Amino acid sequence: MNKRPKKPRNEKLYEAILSLRDLDECMRFFDDLCTVTELMAMEQRYQVASCLNEGMIYNDILAETGASSATISRVNRSLQYGRGGYSVVFDRMKEREK
Repeated sequence: MNKRPKKPRNEKLYEAILSLRDLDECMRFFDDLCTVTELMAMEQRYQVASCLNEGMIYNDILAETGASSATISRVNRSLQYGRGGYSVVFDRMKEREK
């Protein structure tokens, strides 16, 4: 169900992200890489995914994040049928909190 890009991915981008040492470096890199609108969209999708992962319902997520029902549905589809990227991050974030 998850569509793969037709063009080969630029693995160098992902290697560059992995080379960042801390939150400040990461935020500065993404500030340079993305437009404000792109960052806001990604941050919102992550917030929606976190809310869904915590078991929140659509109406509460809409109220908390301002995301459209289409965005919430799209993120939920990624959580359910995606490649497991959100799960990896959520598990690791939970470990860091301990």
